[in-house]
Amino acid sequence: MPDTDQAFTNDLSAYARRWPFERETVGLFEHLLVDAENPFRRERLAGHFTASVWLVSDDGGRVLLTHHRKLGMWLQLGGHADGERDLQVAALKEAEEESGLTDLRIEPGIFDLDRHRIPEHKGVAEHWHYDVRYVVRAGVNEKYVVSDESHDLAWRGIAELANSTEADASVRRMAGKWLARQADA
Repeated sequence: MPDTDQAFTNDLSAYARRWPFERETVGLFEHLLVDAENPFRRERLAGHFTASVWLVSDDGGRVLLTHHRKLGMWLQLGGHADGERDLQVAALKEAEEESGLTDLRIEPGIFDLDRHRIPEHKGVAEHWHYDVRYVVRAGVNEKYVVSDESHDLAWRGIAELANSTEADASVRRMAGKWLARQADA
């Protein structure tokens, strides 16, 4: 097992200890990791890993969301690992590419896991994304650049997202996790 896979396995175990009610989800991610077909490549249409970020402002009160071009929803930044087995590296790369922000800092450890279906799009069959999400902190410069993967980007208050009926369920879940983490700090 490559060192990055062992580190990922350790991070999944730590996540399961922190969020024991998500043990079944962790098991799905662990099972995918040992699959013989490379689960870090988007061509694996039975499902593959993706890497996303909960990109928070320097003060921790806001998160940068993208109005996703393909899905038409406000979501966290992120995307395909494209063969990169270190998902923290992939997540930080996606954050930089999709936001145009510099001086981003990724925090160690998995923040959230989400397995979701991606609908058929432009001839690519419907498939599963096993999304591994990390906390990334913005620096003082919050002037983002909208990439061609987004309709728009926006800084949103995390407290309001936690209670928003319009926000995606996984965004609300991450907002709740973030607020609980801040309260424990």
